[in-house]
Amino acid sequence: MVYLNVKQDAALLDEMLALSKGQRKVPVIVRDGQVTIGFGGT
Repeated sequence: MVYLNVKQDAALLDEMLALSKGQRKVPVIVRDGQVTIGFGGT
């Protein structure tokens, strides 16, 4: 597992927003191409 701090890197924030379709919820988990957003797993 890799943890990335999007507060420290604007490029990582852009990537997170692309994966989450603009949602600013954490965590954004990508596993085997499947994206899970937030603790509720949307």
